[in-house]
Amino acid sequence: MAGKRLRKAWQLVDRDKLYTLDEGISLLKQFPTAKFDETVEVAVRLGVDPRKAEENVRGMVSLPHGTGKTVRVAVFCKGDAAKEAQAAGADFVGAEDLVDRVKDGWTDFDAAIATPDMMGLVGRIGKILGPRGLMPNPKLGTVTKDVGQAVEAMKSGRVEYRVEKAGIVHVGVGKVSFGEDQLKENVAALLEAVVRAKPKAAKGIYLQTMNLSTTMGPGIKLDPVPFRNM
Repeated sequence: MAGKRLRKAWQLVDRDKLYTLDEGISLLKQFPTAKFDETVEVAVRLGVDPRKAEENVRGMVSLPHGTGKTVRVAVFCKGDAAKEAQAAGADFVGAEDLVDRVKDGWTDFDAAIATPDMMGLVGRIGKILGPRGLMPNPKLGTVTKDVGQAVEAMKSGRVEYRVEKAGIVHVGVGKVSFGEDQLKENVAALLEAVVRAKPKAAKGIYLQTMNLSTTMGPGIKLDPVPFRNM
């Protein structure tokens, strides 16, 4: 069934055309649906060399309509900060005990936040959190004294974008069940953030290619030109 559904979706797509964002989202909404609410994803190829530190692209952006995904947040903190994190809706809160759980192999969460005083402890599990993209980072706002605000931001649709080895930024921007305007505004927010994050060292065309897709669907090529000067 999945193969049949994918073939039907491909029949709707002109593989040689660069679609506008409006056209791409409209087309995506016409795809045969899966048995679950698929994630809508954007992949952007950037004109950077990720091997060079000065051309790395990474940051956080709050999507206006969230991601449609339940985000499990772990907060490394104690004292009043722990109470604040719990009140804000953090799923897991702790200090040494939480670090020990991770040491034992537990990483059943989607985002991690830490207060600055906890980073000495959290650093001990960096080899576990780092490869999974879970290591708290002050540049991303995930090492902070204001844990309540950070938790609320994560829960409401704040997502990380980071360039991969192939020079591609790949981010989920919502669900197929979202309205077309909601998806459009989420995609625009992501692209605006990525454009703002352009490294000074990057030369030539920055936004090179863009693709829009669903979890189980084909890729739709988008025209990157309208977004290059956001």
